[in-house]
Amino acid sequence: ESPTGGVWGPASLFYFPGNESDLGSRNDTPDKTQQVFDKTSSVVITFIYFMVCAVGLTGNTLVIYVILRYAKMKTVTNIYILNLAVADVLCMLSLPFIAMQLALVHWPFGAVLCRLVMTVDCLNQFTSIFCLTVMSVDRYLAVVHPIKSTKWRKPRVAKIINLTVWGVSLLVNLPIMIFSGLMPNKNQAWVCTIVWPEPQEAYQTAFMFYTFFLGFFLPLTVICLCYLLIIVKVKSSGMRVGSTKRKRSERKVTRMVSIVVAMFVLCWLPFYVFNVTSVTGTIDTTPVLKSTFEFVVVLGYANSCANPILYAFLSDNFKKSFQNVLCLKKVAGLDEVERSDSRMDRTRMVKDVTAETHNAALLNGELQTSI
Repeated sequence: ESPTGGVWGPASLFYFPGNESDLGSRNDTPDKTQQVFDKTSSVVITFIYFMVCAVGLTGNTLVIYVILRYAKMKTVTNIYILNLAVADVLCMLSLPFIAMQLALVHWPFGAVLCRLVMTVDCLNQFTSIFCLTVMSVDRYLAVVHPIKSTKWRKPRVAKIINLTVWGVSLLVNLPIMIFSGLMPNKNQAWVCTIVWPEPQEAYQTAFMFYTFFLGFFLPLTVICLCYLLIIVKVKSSGMRVGSTKRKRSERKVTRMVSIVVAMFVLCWLPFYVFNVTSVTGTIDTTPVLKSTFEFVVVLGYANSCANPILYAFLSDNFKKSFQNVLCLKKVAGLDEVERSDSRMDRTRMVKDVTAETHNAALLNGELQTSI
């Protein structure tokens, strides 16, 4: 029997096996105590959902505004960041609906809105992950192939790649668009989920692994490979220049690698581990485990909140732009029109190559690691 109740996860489709009626028969917890525990857990998680939604919407809307508002922010890298912020905003817009289903233990908004919310939520979840992958590849090209990549690292090309990312995400999410709908749980309340055809368990298991590989494993592999090659390039180039400059460059790249990869893994690994483990049938549902999974689901969404914070700490331009918009500090020069970063890269690299060796020029150009 497939689970028809449970926890709504990122992409509005992942269910941890078991629901409220199941839990009473699977453990010895008294019904009254269990009900109090479930109610308290739902209230806390629902509150966290709304907090994540508020922070995510505010932060990512601010990112979108400063990129569109200030000429200095219109670089190739920031075009990818803009796409990621748009995906995060749309993803945040689905959270109130998810929180309401969690709090009410049913879906009160009808079948049409169910399909729409699930499609938008899942579409933007994968778009966000693919955006991070594209940004990592862009960083690799900027660091390892700074001159050759200038013909590709242009705003026009970046916009085409962004559209491609949305198209690929749409293809990946076709199963959700086709099979999403309402289904009654054991309490005869309608829940918004994926109504798989028979055999339901086989379809659900296949889709879990399908989304794990496309939505986590493969993107993470590409991200790690890109930053590994960046580190190798930094070290091989840094040996030819002064030790202070080499150490400073290595610290900068290592910091970027550790933060981007660690945040990605921190937010998404627990979620996919729970889902893959649940379909293999190696864990049994308990109230505590169910609540833990609810928190893990929120953690996946919280990744969208973390991105604007990372920009503020890792990028001077974003920090100054945020300060300017929030009237914390007036910063001059943000409205000045600048050339695209790819053209700036080419000009700077040509000058450096004529002055010193190519590898030294890579480091003197700050390795293009700033966002």
